[in-house]
Amino acid sequence: MNKEKEIIRNWLKVFILSLFISGLTAIPVEKELTYVINHFPFDGTIKGWLEEVLIGVQHTGRDYPFLFYGYDWLAFAHFVLAILFVGPFRNPLKNKWVIEFGIIACILIIPFALIAGHFRGMPFWWRIIDCSFGIIGLAPLIICLKNIKKLEAEEKERSEKKEAFDLLIA
Repeated sequence: MNKEKEIIRNWLKVFILSLFISGLTAIPVEKELTYVINHFPFDGTIKGWLEEVLIGVQHTGRDYPFLFYGYDWLAFAHFVLAILFVGPFRNPLKNKWVIEFGIIACILIIPFALIAGHFRGMPFWWRIIDCSFGIIGLAPLIICLKNIKKLEAEEKERSEKKEAFDLLIA
């Protein structure tokens, strides 16, 4: 396997695993929040916000547990998106569009988090954390796209050499 494909595959392993783990974390939200709050290193705005979120989650779980079905679908979406990136893992040139799709999705996280978060009453600092997931996700995808472009250039060069050779023989 050439160097570019190895780089692509390694970064996609990280990206796929991150999507999968992110999906898993959407399911046990009450237990996770309780754990984070109990182990948070200091009091302040962030811990206060997390405690308020936990109270909302507990009330919702007690009074309206069916609303957590949305969390289940959020997890499912992460799993499906992780599977989507198996395509470029197997054949980066054929599935370049998946990487481009991922880049667009990561960019769209930013305005979505800022706008939807505003209307849902999320603190600005929390919206910035959400935006960071899009920015962090961009890094491996951009590395993959650059390496796919290198593979495309190599493929084009091989194809041109083959055509030239075929013309010489003919």
